Amino acid sequence: MEPGLQAAREFIATGGPALAAIAVLSVLTLAIILWKIWRLALCGAWSSGQARAMLHAGTAQAQPSPDLPRNLRARFVTQALGARDLPDPLAREEIMRLGARALATLRGGLRPLELIVTIAPLIGLLGTVLGMIDAFQALESSAGQADPSVLAGGIWEALLTTAAGMAVAIPAAVALSWFEGIAERVQADMEDMATRIFTHPHTREGAAG
Repeated sequence: MEPGLQAAREFIATGGPALAAIAVLSVLTLAIILWKIWRLALCGAWSSGQARAMLHAGTAQAQPSPDLPRNLRARFVTQALGARDLPDPLAREEIMRLGARALATLRGGLRPLELIVTIAPLIGLLGTVLGMIDAFQALESSAGQADPSVLAGGIWEALLTTAAGMAVAIPAAVALSWFEGIAERVQADMEDMATRIFTHPHTREGAAG
């Protein structure tokens, strides 16, 4: 067995089941963050140039089709301009529906990250409490004659799970806040584009043409 893998297994064994659960959460957190970054890059979450160019030109396909842009904003503009031919109240409702669906896609996968932010510190705290119970039980069974260094080692091992839980929760919380900020920025862009579709005459003429 490789020394690094052996050291990792010994470290996890030191913290008991709580630390093992936190290790699983750390791997899951990294996987979710990498997957989410890939998904955001794929749908063009950081790019609005194509959508604004389409909106300025006022041209887009009237109905969704397999040729819809992969860029999230551009796809929204394409579908919103297609919905512009509907009566005004229906057009507004359709655009709101399209925006909500796009934002739901953008926020997909964030709920597990929220759960990890919540439960990782709690699992760490649970591991610490259980470790402290074991340490004080050992002290009681020795009639107060336990070696202080041994007792300190048990307390150190108990506190390890709390530190590990926070070490997982903090990066997860930062990533979650970053992803939410991206979603809010895209939402603001789509609201601005929807407003322009209804208020700019050249956009309506381009969509009708």
